[in-house]
Amino acid sequence: MADESLYTFENEVYRKTYWHTCAHVMAQAVSRLYPTVKLAIGPAIETGWYYDFDSEIPFTQEHLEAIEAEMKKICKERLQLVRSELPRAQALAFMQEKGEPYKVELINDLPEDAVISFYTQGEFTDLCAGPHLDSTGRIKANAFKLTQSCGAYWRGDSKRKMLQRIYGVAFPKKEELDDYLEKQEQARRRDHNKLGRELDYFTTVDVIGQGLPVMLPNGARAIQLLQRWVEDEEQKRGYILTKTPLMAKRDLYKISGHWDHYRDGMFIFGDQDDETKECYALRPMTCPFQYQVYLSKMRSYRDLPMRLGETSTLFRNEDSGEMHGLIRVRQFTISEGHLILRPDQLEQEFKNCLDLAKYMLSTLGLEEDCSYRFSQWDPANPNNKYEGTAEQWNLAQDAMGKILDDLGIAYSVGIDEAAFYGPKLDIQIKNVYGKEDTLVTIQIDMLLAEKFGMEYVDADGQKKTPYIIHRTSMGCYERTLALLIEKYAGALPLWLMGTQVRVLPITERTHAYAETVVQELARVGIRVEGDYRSEKLGYKIREAQMQKIPYMLVLGDKEAEDGLVAVRTRGGGDEGVMRLEDFTAKCLKEIAEKSTK
Repeated sequence: MADESLYTFENEVYRKTYWHTCAHVMAQAVSRLYPTVKLAIGPAIETGWYYDFDSEIPFTQEHLEAIEAEMKKICKERLQLVRSELPRAQALAFMQEKGEPYKVELINDLPEDAVISFYTQGEFTDLCAGPHLDSTGRIKANAFKLTQSCGAYWRGDSKRKMLQRIYGVAFPKKEELDDYLEKQEQARRRDHNKLGRELDYFTTVDVIGQGLPVMLPNGARAIQLLQRWVEDEEQKRGYILTKTPLMAKRDLYKISGHWDHYRDGMFIFGDQDDETKECYALRPMTCPFQYQVYLSKMRSYRDLPMRLGETSTLFRNEDSGEMHGLIRVRQFTISEGHLILRPDQLEQEFKNCLDLAKYMLSTLGLEEDCSYRFSQWDPANPNNKYEGTAEQWNLAQDAMGKILDDLGIAYSVGIDEAAFYGPKLDIQIKNVYGKEDTLVTIQIDMLLAEKFGMEYVDADGQKKTPYIIHRTSMGCYERTLALLIEKYAGALPLWLMGTQVRVLPITERTHAYAETVVQELARVGIRVEGDYRSEKLGYKIREAQMQKIPYMLVLGDKEAEDGLVAVRTRGGGDEGVMRLEDFTAKCLKEIAEKSTK
């Protein structure tokens, strides 16, 4: 008797199979409604499925509704999905006859010995490896939704044609779909791309370019405060501050290996193939620059560990299809650090790096949303992506695994997710839509020190090669700000807000007292502004709440006469009347404690 648990959405294989079948149903519906549309690819993904189409008409919401209606018909037709196989020549001829150039390209890219399989449902046949459900009738016609249509380059290559991608999601029950859509609506309300622009955190401008956000006052202030906090905390923990160039000649990147392994992700100035002329590139990372600080003179074992920290501006030539608000950009700032150390110091220094990262994330209220991934190399792919020997990699990974196990860290393993020079611990976090990104990394590197000729004189008088830990303490400031905006729905903790207090005099009679309050709060370092407009008080309170101002001080005649302030919060709470000095002390305490409440 079959195990029924295998055919539920708790089983990832079944869930992906269900969604993959939905993608084929959607492609069949598009082919029925718009016969001239060419088919590209349609995989299941973490949150449903998508299918890419080459269409002369842009798919609007009306088109999506029509496609949904046709999909429901196909589900009710209960069409069997039948697998078949063809030799390469026949498979190519079949797709050429159908006028499907993207399928022809896919077949040509398959290995010579690949099994070329197709799935047919009714009149519709698609190139596909499967697996699929046995019938379109298995899909609940009232429990799927096409969620959006957007542009996507063929095979993710910005030099190829822009196709149209339709996303969809489905569930076994309508109630589950309704619950999902409600959560998605809540996510849209928290989306930093929406809130960040509305609340003056950042903007983007076409003439500046995609992935190059302009930080507006509130965003610039939040990042400044985060940066100062990180740098001060790192100093307390023994870090040496460095400041290195934003670009270097290709020679530096050749030594580090980035020129061979990361060149496509770099912004390069000059002819990269002409060795007779100088060629520069903006830095995608800081490690080879910071190593020059260590190399500036000979080091002793007593100098180690050397903890180098830098607020680094980095540049990565991300594909335009990958850009997303502040989460993935082409220029960003990172709390980057490199620790040069003796082998016997590796375990303790790694633990210290993790402790720093956990302190940063817990203070921000993000740690509870994080997970840990032990990113390892893929021994089957050593020459293409990785440097070093299997012995070196096993040594580094064994060392990191022991440290993580000793600390009791619950982690997943990511094969082929390591850096080209060493394994890493990735602290992962999801945005409001469930898309996972890396926030913090801590990497063990036993290779690059030797490549750069980094040595120290040990206690026995012999020159030794140090180990290196690459790490971030909080990660990318822009990405962190995006996640904070989403977590707190734009209402950042008091200490990070551009405006912490807004003073609201009720009448012109209290303007003078309001100005005194503003000056006194500003004197002690509270970021405050007065609203002296002749608008109604209720309007000004609602506006301040919409702008997520943490505190509003309402000042009437009685407050002015007695030296008091009536305190309201952005959440709509009324904290009553109190002395100005008491409110000031309360505010300063909340800021000093970096409270997230």
